[in-house]
Amino acid sequence: MSTQGNGDLNVTSETPLGTAVMTYRSAVAAAIEDAMIADERVILMGEDVASEGGVFKTTVGLVERFGPSRVFNTPICENGFLGVALGMAVTGLRPIVEIMFSDFLAMGADALVNEIAKFRFLSGGQFTVPLTIRATGGGSGRFGAQHSATAESWFIQQPGLNVVTSSSPGGAYSALRAAIAGDDPTLVIEHKSLYERSGPVTRTGAEGAASRGASTLRPGSDVTVVATMLMADRCLAAAERVADEGIDVEIIDPTWLRPLDIEAIRVSAERTGRLLVVEEQVHAGGWGATVISELAIRGVELRCPPRALSIADDILVPYSPTLEDTVLPSIDNIANAVREIASRGD
Repeated sequence: MSTQGNGDLNVTSETPLGTAVMTYRSAVAAAIEDAMIADERVILMGEDVASEGGVFKTTVGLVERFGPSRVFNTPICENGFLGVALGMAVTGLRPIVEIMFSDFLAMGADALVNEIAKFRFLSGGQFTVPLTIRATGGGSGRFGAQHSATAESWFIQQPGLNVVTSSSPGGAYSALRAAIAGDDPTLVIEHKSLYERSGPVTRTGAEGAASRGASTLRPGSDVTVVATMLMADRCLAAAERVADEGIDVEIIDPTWLRPLDIEAIRVSAERTGRLLVVEEQVHAGGWGATVISELAIRGVELRCPPRALSIADDILVPYSPTLEDTVLPSIDNIANAVREIASRGD
């Protein structure tokens, strides 16, 4: 049975259902394993997902557990194998497709945007598309401009396609289980810099689909901070810093960006009166801009204008460690932004 270098068990057929501490990487593998156990129609395909265990080792042990007919490698042709997965999905299977890097979703955009997302509509509702697309995104790994996009906001404008992220091992497990159990195509973005994070994960059986709403990662009364993936992780660290200064931060992880649980964010923002959006992408046209827009449309009154902390609009993620650290919102950046917004509107 395969294990990771940190001693964390990635996949076992004997692991009991229930709550245990595991890494984000292992939570992803556990979600796939449990879904495949619960439903024999679930298959896994992608580049190097079989004997190699995936480029980020999120599928180690699965081909040994379920065999090459249910876990198999694809050629390096994202648009091609996404099209194949669509055919599988509308003819009775429930495929999980791994895209090695989120940036490579662009290579399969025709299949994803023009076929997968629209197929149910184009068939007049005659077909569902129970297809899950997993992709690994995000910076801080020194992968350079072509391998560091989060990419979630590229697809939130596509009707018919769900988009989900996760910022913790437990969130990664439940989001992926819900995506696989659903009857509509869902894009699941995992963050490469979170794979080694550990936390509690509750493994569930066949009825394990999670709710599709936002999560409150930290309750607070002074400032509402909305963030996803690595930024949510950094926001938690920043919140602990400013707590010593008497600033109580509430952190909301939207998790599901399409459909977006704006109501949970609205309730928090109205209570605190202050809003900070932290995103690992440019702000224009992204989910953070959508959050601020939707709150404005609903007439939410804040004590001061909302603020967005993101990547500058004209900057790509560089390979240089020093430059990459400068480009991405850091714990220090987030803490300073919280201090600034908390001082306003009293």
